[in-house]
Formats: sequence, structure tokens, C-alpha cells
Amino acid sequence: MIEIDGAQKSGSGTIVRYGVSLASILGKDIHMTNIRAKRKRPGLQMQHLKTIQACCRLTGGSVENAELDSYEIRYLPGGKIRGGEYSWDIGTAGSTTLMAQCLLPLGLFADSRSVYTISGGLFQDFAPNAFHIKHVIMKLLRGFSASADIDIIRPGYYPKGSGTIKVGVDPVRDTLSPLRLTEQGKVTEIKGVALSSHLDERQVSRRMADTCLKVLARAGYRADIEIVNDTSAIQRGAALFIYAVTDTGCIIGADMAGKLGRTAEEIGRRVAKDLLEDIKSGATVDRHTADQLILYAALAEGESEYVIPRMTEHVDSNIWLVQEMLGAKAFLHGRNLRVRGIGLKVR
Repeated sequence: MIEIDGAQKSGSGTIVRYGVSLASILGKDIHMTNIRAKRKRPGLQMQHLKTIQACCRLTGGSVENAELDSYEIRYLPGGKIRGGEYSWDIGTAGSTTLMAQCLLPLGLFADSRSVYTISGGLFQDFAPNAFHIKHVIMKLLRGFSASADIDIIRPGYYPKGSGTIKVGVDPVRDTLSPLRLTEQGKVTEIKGVALSSHLDERQVSRRMADTCLKVLARAGYRADIEIVNDTSAIQRGAALFIYAVTDTGCIIGADMAGKLGRTAEEIGRRVAKDLLEDIKSGATVDRHTADQLILYAALAEGESEYVIPRMTEHVDSNIWLVQEMLGAKAFLHGRNLRVRGIGLKVR
């Protein structure tokens, strides 16, 4: 049984989610202690429980002590990972994209195509933006010879959630290929989406986009931001996402969700500023993508390499976890990250 101390590194839910995900792919039992020990509210929360339960369902496995606020679990995955169509409702505004992050690798090593419909929150702080998953992560996965897609069915925001995404994943043929993005190159285009729900009368989408465009223009960049005024969400909410594409194949994104007391103009300025900072750093991936690619690089055959904007606790945690669970090797020289994968094959 693999032993993982959840208090290591960031001590966050990232260790729980990716730990269970990797155990499912490896087909190895895992004992996790001190779950989310460094978070304000430690222990398992609803989004973590749903992810663990989903992994049990996909593998035919079982879990001990999986309940709210639990500090310790034993997860025993079953046999092969089964493809097919599945649906889960987190039941809160818990992040659908964080859940999708952990199920997506299982789909790559499943016995057939997988379709996951997940309901909960789509746009909130401290979780991947659904547009970022669609336009950045899913596209970069092609560099690993992986194929996945995501549709945003209905937006969902904190605190009510009730948004829905649908994720489709094709299994890899043999192993994942390594990803190499060593030079940022020249920005060829910047695109984005300004989304708001039930806020058309205040022109929130337009105001976020206009402010963002002005900041980018002062830095010498033109952008195309789609304005979306949604009426399908069950509550008011907003999110802004932009991404830059370069001539070397890099995709660098930035985003922010709306929040009570956070103005549309503040969101527009902050998102533009974050993108410009990551571009100026010379990085080949953005600050949010840097940690998300480590798991795929560790599973791939050969050595992946890319340049991160800066070190974060999630990068540190994921490097530690893949070395601990997979025996992959990671080397960080300055901001240049190399990951030597294990070349895991479909069981």
C-alpha cells in the first residue's frame, strides 16, 4: 500500500485528488493521512468525496473512512478503468473543474472513450476556470498525444453552484508522448471570453472586456474578447478569461471570477496584468498551467520540458507527489522544469 502524508508540501486538496487519481491509474492501494492538514478547514470536503467516489465507480474499487472532514482514507482501486458515460453532482459550488482534472487522467487510461458530466461550480477563486481548461489545458494535452474535450453546459458560481460541464476523453493508444515547450516565441494572437450571468443591465461583460483590452493595448497587444450575457445560470456571476498563442505553440492564459465587491474594471485590469506578467517572464506556460501538466509529464514516455513563470506551492506539491508515487524524476533549473516520465502503458 502506498503511504502518503497529506500534510507534506502545500498540505492541500491537490495531494488528495491527484493521489487518488494516480492510485487508480497504477491499480495500487493508497493510505492517505493528514488530509488537507494545512487548510483553514482541514479534512475531506464534498468535492473531494465526490472525486474519490467517482474513482471508485470508474475502477470498481472501494474506500474506507470517506466522509466529510475525514483526515484519513484507505482507497483500494479495482481492476481496469472503465470507459463509458457517467454523471456526478457535487451538490455544492465545489469545483467541477478540479474534479475533472483528476478524472481526466483516468479517462486516458480507460478501456474505451469516457464522457463525464459534472455539476457544481465552474467559476470561482482557487480553482481552474472552465474556459482555461477548454482553451489551454485541453489544447496543450495534444502535445502529449492525448485527446480530450470539454463543453460548458451551464455556468455555475459560488455559493449556489448548479453549473454543468461535460468532459470527453479518448484513451491513449499506448503511452503519452513527452511535451517540449522550451521557447516562448512571439505572440500571434490574444483571444478571450467575458461572461456574466443575469448582469446584462449593468454591462458587466462589456466592462470587463473593455478594461482588459485597454490594458493590453497600452502594452502593444490587440485582442479579440467574446462578450457573453448568460441567462441560464441560477444566480448572478461573472468570469473573464483571455489567452495568448505564440508562434512556437505556447498557449498562455489568465482569468478571474467575479466576487461580491469586486468590480468589472478590477477584473479586467487584473486579468490583463496577469497575462502580461507571464508573457514578460519568458515562460512557455502560465502560472495556472505549470502545475497541471506535471502529472501528464510524469506518466509520459521520455522527458518533457517547459518554462514556468515562477515556483508555486502547487508546482512543488505535484513534483513531490509524482516522484513519491510514480518514481518519476523532476529537475528545476531556475524556471526551466524537466520531468522524466515513466512511460506508463494502458493496462
